Amino acid sequence: MAINATVCKADLQIADMERNYYQGHALTIARHPSETDERMMVRVLAFALHADELLTFGKGLSDEDEPALWLKDLTGAIKLWIEIGQPDEKHMRRACGRADRVVVYAYGGHSTDLWWKKVAGDVERCANLSVVQLPVAACRDLAKQAERNMQLNCTIQEGQVWLADAQNSVLVEPVVLKAAETAR
Repeated sequence: MAINATVCKADLQIADMERNYYQGHALTIARHPSETDERMMVRVLAFALHADELLTFGKGLSDEDEPALWLKDLTGAIKLWIEIGQPDEKHMRRACGRADRVVVYAYGGHSTDLWWKKVAGDVERCANLSVVQLPVAACRDLAKQAERNMQLNCTIQEGQVWLADAQNSVLVEPVVLKAAETAR
């Protein structure tokens, strides 16, 4: 955990109709001092989209050798590496060499478009890489749900993700910029 990290807790109930996954998760999230509410909630969203008993939060901003989230099997092999934001092509290629699957959740509107134009050609041969863009308005609405203690419900169906707390429900419609060709 990062020095001076803020510890946030989330009780996350997931109903993922696409994977037939229906579970609750008690998440402990170490929020780096420089991390925004928006980035933290995108990490929670990424967790919900890939939820698994073995999926954990990495050190992320505190250690560039670890992703925002990852899933390792019982031997320690990295099955899934999840990045949040706009990593450089070198970082994405290195992750693709270390993990079976890599997913990048990019957010930030126009800056994401510019970032993708810059790196798309350099990572097109990374067969195990997926890049997903999250809508600006949805990410801003997710940030409004950020609290030290959260009760969240997530419903995933037909490419739409609903993340709700007691007051608000946010619709997120991810846009796939690059789909992985294979999973090793």
